[in-house]
Amino acid sequence: MKKISIYTDGACSGNPGPGGWGAILKYKDTHKELCGGQADTTNNRMELMGVICALECLKEPCDIDLYSDSKYVMDGLSKGWAKSWRARGWVKSDKKPALNSDLWARLLELCEGHTFHYHWIKGHAGHPENERCDALAVQAAARYKKPVGKIAP
Repeated sequence: MKKISIYTDGACSGNPGPGGWGAILKYKDTHKELCGGQADTTNNRMELMGVICALECLKEPCDIDLYSDSKYVMDGLSKGWAKSWRARGWVKSDKKPALNSDLWARLLELCEGHTFHYHWIKGHAGHPENERCDALAVQAAARYKKPVGKIAP
């Protein structure tokens, strides 16, 4: 299996509001940067999209080191929460509906066949790849912000 490092981050201007995600994939001496966004979304949805879009780039099963500052994403995957939500029909243990079930379903499907090593990193703490992913996410989110016009006197 190829050993891949994936770094992701999401950003939202307002929550909900215009949002973006960024991802970096590293394999040996090469790396690829990705980003995208939506006009009306949430931070958690953008965090999930960063991982989803990175995994969609992979063409074969890989041994993946996944780095994210999102406890939501990391705990959902590493602690098996998302798989439990899916098994219960997207209902959490407290009987409330699991949010973002459409993206979690997509993510769980993309995870099949890969081996994961999860690394939570503190956001905005100077980690180079996390800072770059944040910049990509913020840049992508900015494309969806509506310009503020001047108020006529």
